[in-house]
Amino acid sequence: MAAPGRVDGQDKVIATAQQIVKSLATSKNSAEDMIRILSGFDNRLSSMNDLLPTGVAGCSSSISAEVDNRRESSATGESRLEGAEEVIHRWESSDSLLWEASVDEAVEFLDAVDELVSFLESEYCPGELSARAEIVLQIAMARLEDEFRHLMIRNTVPLDADSVHSSIRRVSISFPSDAGDAIEEFEGLVDEVQHQEASPEARGGIPIADDRRIELVLPEAVTDLKEIADRMIWAGYGKELCQVYSSVRRDILDECLSILGLERMSIEEVQRSEWRALDEKMKKWIQAMKVTIKILLTEEKRLSEQIFAVSDDLKEECFTEASKPSILQLLNFGDAISICQRSSEKLFRILDMYEALADVIPELHSLFSAEAKVLICGEAEGILRRLGDSVRGTFMEFAKNVQKEVSRKPLSGGEIHPLTRYVMNYVKLLVDYSKTLDVLLDGENVDGGDKNEDTQSAGSMTPLSRSLLMLMSYLETNLDEKSKHYEDGGLQCIFLMNNTLYMVQKVRDSELLGILGDNWVRKHRAKVKQYANSYLRASWTKILSYFKDDGLGGSSGSSFGSAPKVAIKERFKSFNLAFEEIYRTQTTWKVTDSQLRADLCISISERVIPAYRAFLGRFGGHLDAGRQATKYIKYTPEEIENFISDLFEGLSGLSNFPRKKLSS
Repeated sequence: MAAPGRVDGQDKVIATAQQIVKSLATSKNSAEDMIRILSGFDNRLSSMNDLLPTGVAGCSSSISAEVDNRRESSATGESRLEGAEEVIHRWESSDSLLWEASVDEAVEFLDAVDELVSFLESEYCPGELSARAEIVLQIAMARLEDEFRHLMIRNTVPLDADSVHSSIRRVSISFPSDAGDAIEEFEGLVDEVQHQEASPEARGGIPIADDRRIELVLPEAVTDLKEIADRMIWAGYGKELCQVYSSVRRDILDECLSILGLERMSIEEVQRSEWRALDEKMKKWIQAMKVTIKILLTEEKRLSEQIFAVSDDLKEECFTEASKPSILQLLNFGDAISICQRSSEKLFRILDMYEALADVIPELHSLFSAEAKVLICGEAEGILRRLGDSVRGTFMEFAKNVQKEVSRKPLSGGEIHPLTRYVMNYVKLLVDYSKTLDVLLDGENVDGGDKNEDTQSAGSMTPLSRSLLMLMSYLETNLDEKSKHYEDGGLQCIFLMNNTLYMVQKVRDSELLGILGDNWVRKHRAKVKQYANSYLRASWTKILSYFKDDGLGGSSGSSFGSAPKVAIKERFKSFNLAFEEIYRTQTTWKVTDSQLRADLCISISERVIPAYRAFLGRFGGHLDAGRQATKYIKYTPEEIENFISDLFEGLSGLSNFPRKKLSS
């Protein structure tokens, strides 16, 4: 019989063992804790097996076996840790770079990192070994961070001016030439605007060749970068890796913008810029926007997806942090332009900027996600709206300036006014942006047009058509006022005829015809004829009156033999003086269009020559032959016709020459 004390002790052990079995069945952590505690008592626990019930004894054996396994794993883990430590410490104080040393050493280092991470994640990593492993892992991560940075920088493909401009050619960007001088400078010489007759595709580069990919980092280095990224992400150092990656790529993208000619400018600096310098910056911005979004950032996205393939969150974060500053720099310039003081010469470049930004916004949506999409795409769309507001405001201000332009000094010779040249070439340029302007001008309240204008039915007129009709109406009203600055009624008609025909030709010979319509052209051609007839009445009615029979004693059925010679001489003399005055004056007038000039001369000849020939036939014989006849009958009908052909040449400095020529 067992001693009472021994029996009581065994009962307590059995009860404790039963409690352990119960705990082991419910908690893995409890099991691990118990195994650690019991590992110091394994011999005593084993000796008690024969005293325990079968279930408890089996549990005791399992615990003992687990303790043995743990002891063996701990010894193996320490050996693994020591091996990894040796590799990592070997490179801790070295200034050399792993990936410059040899592939084998780089692979060995990565394997050591794998051992560390695997060891730290294992179930059998005692606390003291875990602390050692964490310290070594930090050293390894610092080394990999440096290696990643150097690999990224060293293997970045240089984007010099040639390679960037090659990218520009891939997106086929070209620009309209300058729209002319500012409307305030209409008093000076305004050269005719020459504009490349290009489709929107050619101007804005809207299709892009499929082969637009460029390499940002050498392909062989991308694999190494991914190997490093995989380890750092696995070890929980993704945040540090993202900082390194985004910092390097940010600097490179910033350099690309510099190569593209884009400077960091505040809103105040943009608004203080002189126009010609600002115009160049706007053109470079359009290039930079298209190349950056369509090529550089598309490749940046692909690069981040390759390197951070194991983490969707990191690939998005790294791409966003790398690219966001460059995009915001681009958008900030666009925002500054949208609130600049409006002037007519800026309109076309702002339209180019509007179209460029509108073109890349869908790609911005595809490049970014989540909060970055809300921020960047929201900002881009807001600036697009403000650029659109600037376009509308600038157009309407231009129309008002055309309406109110008040130059009072008449042009010599009744030539085409600089205002007419400027406006018509300006309008011609606007046609290239018709789709955009139809969107932006929709809903604008335009007035001033001909209410009976039948160019197109009201329902089919586009917003741009209505706006251009308004603008043309303002121009015609202004020209009509300017014609009144000429004292000579005939010159008023020549001025209006020249300017109206110029407008007709610009519409007829361009895409304006499709907007304003054939009826507009027919109506204004009729106006040209009306002005020509008014000119003939104003300039030649008085001369033709000298060929009438009134006052010469002749009437129907009577003889002109009794006509007083004095009256006949006076008629010839008056005709000669009037014709010479017209010749001296109207050879200085200018009819710009050669066909119109020829037609006008023919119309004059058809009225003057037959009347002169008839008058000469009726009354020329009443003058005494010899000197008296040649004194009053200076010109033959043929000579008159030749002199008429000299009119409207726009000659200058010949005030005395016509009289000498005619009187010789």
